[in-house]
Amino acid sequence: MSELEARIAQLEAENAALKSEAVTAKTRGGTDAAGPPPAPERRRWGRTAGAVVLIVVGLLIAPVAVITAWARLELVDTERFVATFAPLAEDPAVQAYIGDQVTAAIEEQVDIPALTSDLFDGIKELNLSPRAEQALGLLEGPATQGLQSLVSGIVDRVVQSDAFADVWATALRASHRAFVAAVQGDPDAALAIGGNGTVSVQLGPIIEAVKDRLEQQGVGFAANIPVIEKSIVVAQNDAFVLVQTVYALAVTAGTWLPWICVALLVAGVLLARRRTVALVWTAAGLALSMVILASGVGIGRLYFIGAVSPSIMPSDTASALYDGLVQLMFSTTMAILMLALFVAVIAWFSGPWRPARATREFAGAGFAAARRAAARHGVTTGAFGIALDRWRGAVYIAIALIAAVVVMFNRPVTAGLVISTVLVALLALLLVELLRRPAAEVAAAASDTPEAEVAASDDETESLVSAAVGDGEGGVSPPEAPSTPDPARRAD
Repeated sequence: MSELEARIAQLEAENAALKSEAVTAKTRGGTDAAGPPPAPERRRWGRTAGAVVLIVVGLLIAPVAVITAWARLELVDTERFVATFAPLAEDPAVQAYIGDQVTAAIEEQVDIPALTSDLFDGIKELNLSPRAEQALGLLEGPATQGLQSLVSGIVDRVVQSDAFADVWATALRASHRAFVAAVQGDPDAALAIGGNGTVSVQLGPIIEAVKDRLEQQGVGFAANIPVIEKSIVVAQNDAFVLVQTVYALAVTAGTWLPWICVALLVAGVLLARRRTVALVWTAAGLALSMVILASGVGIGRLYFIGAVSPSIMPSDTASALYDGLVQLMFSTTMAILMLALFVAVIAWFSGPWRPARATREFAGAGFAAARRAAARHGVTTGAFGIALDRWRGAVYIAIALIAAVVVMFNRPVTAGLVISTVLVALLALLLVELLRRPAAEVAAAASDTPEAEVAASDDETESLVSAAVGDGEGGVSPPEAPSTPDPARRAD
């Protein structure tokens, strides 16, 4: 009896200790609740603020990144520059403008009316008859106009020929290379820009070319011509130094600013508490910024045409020139706009909104019905489908990353590239949904097989036999009689 009493006393002591700990914990919890908000709540607000800042900054520099990337391509890549301006040689408005300028330059150097007048004056000195001189005088004006028309016609035929397009491309390539070499300070360039804004022509490359030509023609003393490092100043303007500075800034910004913009947007989405919602707003904001940039390109077109025509060139020529210049940037803007819209729509369908959930449920039911229909016909993906369902999240991420890499590392970004990449990615996602085998469907399919039905029938038979057999006596146990309450106990 003493042992039982000791055990009871021990249990009572443990119970009192547990009650004391509960009271202490409750008091501590009340004190904490009355204090400042917990640290995790402050961290969540900090994450939200940081995500907003990163996304806003990324959206603000997105249009600048597109412009600097376009400027870098045009300034650095000679072939890209030629591809931009070479098609202008086939534009009728540009051909007409170039033809007029070439004709005007020829007429400035060659005075056709004066030459015609001298020719007719010489003929008049041949002691012609008065009627012949009078007739000759009447022919002088038409002859002048005929020569001018002849020159203009020849110029037009040359400008409109295929050979002119080749000459135009060659001239563009040479001009761009000379410009790049000059602004980069290439010592072998024919032009050099000094620190004080002077533009000098370096005679070294020219003398070297003359030396090679003389040696090819067999001139013996050409081999004795030394390497000459000499330059002559042809122009001086402080703006030339600014050109070098702007060129360096454009090249640097065009290289790194697009990647900085992408990094800011991705970091902002990853830092956000509700990443799907953040992705929707980020994609929508990026699309809006591209719309603003495209509008700016259109406004710039009107300003450029109004500034250069008709004082410098006709409006149709200015329009063709501007369209050719900004074509790459405009196509890139439209491509990013479409990509942002695609991402916004896909992110919205993945979000927590009720229409998005209903759409996902509807699509999921459709895919499940397609998989069940295929399974009824004996078409399944087996273990591959089970593994694909287990790793479908990683597969989705891999598809998205591959599509992003294809778009980001192909230059220039075009609308066709974006559309084709998005369509291929969507097709891959549809295939994943059709090929995967969810665990619930696998279990349901297993329960519907004939083997499962036979096993279930055997289990049911075994349970019935077990219920019918008694406690080893071979009889059936009678049902228990319902218990009747005791009258005396009920009276109590």
